[in-house]
Amino acid sequence: MFSSTIGPNDRIEDQPTIGIIGLGAMGKMYAMLFAKAGWKKIHVCDRPENYEIIREWCSSNIPNVQVSKDGHAVARSSDFMIYSVEAEFIGRVVKEYGPSTKMGAVVSGQTSVKAPEKEAFEKFLPQDAHIISIHSLHGPTVSTVGQPLIIINHRGSADALSLVENLLRSFRSRYVYLSYEEHDLVTANTQAVTHAAFLSMGTAWASEGSYPWEQGRYVGGIETVKVNLALRIYSNAWHVYAGLAILNPNAREQINQYAQSATELYKMMLEAGGALSNGKSDQSSEYDSERESKLRQRIEWAQGVVFGDPSKTRNRKPILLSEDILDKFSLGRSNTVSSVIPDPCAMETESSPRKANSHLSLLAMVDCWAHLDINPFHHLDLAATPLFRLFLGVAEHLFLNPALMDMTIQSAIYDTWHRANDLEFVVAARGWSQCVKFMSFEVYRKRFDETRIFFEPRFDEAGLLGSEMIKAVMASDMDAKSTKSS
Repeated sequence: MFSSTIGPNDRIEDQPTIGIIGLGAMGKMYAMLFAKAGWKKIHVCDRPENYEIIREWCSSNIPNVQVSKDGHAVARSSDFMIYSVEAEFIGRVVKEYGPSTKMGAVVSGQTSVKAPEKEAFEKFLPQDAHIISIHSLHGPTVSTVGQPLIIINHRGSADALSLVENLLRSFRSRYVYLSYEEHDLVTANTQAVTHAAFLSMGTAWASEGSYPWEQGRYVGGIETVKVNLALRIYSNAWHVYAGLAILNPNAREQINQYAQSATELYKMMLEAGGALSNGKSDQSSEYDSERESKLRQRIEWAQGVVFGDPSKTRNRKPILLSEDILDKFSLGRSNTVSSVIPDPCAMETESSPRKANSHLSLLAMVDCWAHLDINPFHHLDLAATPLFRLFLGVAEHLFLNPALMDMTIQSAIYDTWHRANDLEFVVAARGWSQCVKFMSFEVYRKRFDETRIFFEPRFDEAGLLGSEMIKAVMASDMDAKSTKSS
């Protein structure tokens, strides 16, 4: 085993060989980071039919990397090897290349769902192989600095663990040590519902056939977060989200509950607004008030379960940036959006010109967590992805701002301009839930690609703005932590 103090500046013959099987977006990110750190022996491969494409890409971006035609050559030569393949295919790939693993090597997986990975490693890897898996909880376009990097020492010696930690140190990520089972629970709790919400929003907007920010709707502030992150998800590869949703039992349960919460809340909104749409007389106002009260009670119940007593959370810095800062990252502009907001903690109040809406996606998310007794803040500092941190921040702002929540409920009941979109959202959420329930990767891919095609012309612009928005929020969060620690 290599010394735990070995570094990229040591003699090349003393350095370990790093292998990566699978040169998708994350595999390329890892290869580039290792090469940038100065490690000299990096061996990579993708599917055999992609050999020439990968070889040309590497020659242009990381010329010192050795590209092989298949995983056998990588497995035989690598002291530390990462399987960076889709969770759906991890068993098949490890079955083929696992027997070629170098004696005493450290083997890792960079899949988003660890149950299939664990099964494949235990079944197909040699007994002398050390199994220490990893997972960077962010996408390939997000800086690794300060982001959670999960390390799972399933079957590795202390020296093997030290080697992995040393090789990854240049990422400047924050190590989080979990078991395989803990990983899948944490990732489900921090990603499943978040992904379902953004996928459903995107599908709803695509079904309506228009970009909402160009219609003067969903523009500015927290709407900026919704739009930018929804497009960010659809600009990535579909399998990144399909594996987590379909292969993680915890995620399947949460996605089903999210669709159920969205459906039930939407029905309650329609019932509470029945008098307005049906032209009822004042005699029914007491009954209508009762239905409005039921909607409020359900929202307040969810708020209590997830956020607790608001007076006890005032000492914690809010996750979300002020809305005037978020406006800088908006894809659209609206005459209803004020360029200056005197009080950033009082968005969409009576004095603000921002257009209220039902925020059904946020209400459903918190309602879902409440029904499943999930505390999102428990995993916030442990292993939160940038998307989860941002969307939780949006939900926190909505639920802990009484004036904004009151406007949201009033809009949900009495405004009609967003009801068609809310209906499309509910249909989309139920469609994604059924797709996951049937465990169909093919249907998932088709649903994803149909929406992706609609938004594709705007990916470049949204990707740039989304990345800058995430950087701003992450920088604000790091500043808050530094202030707290000092």
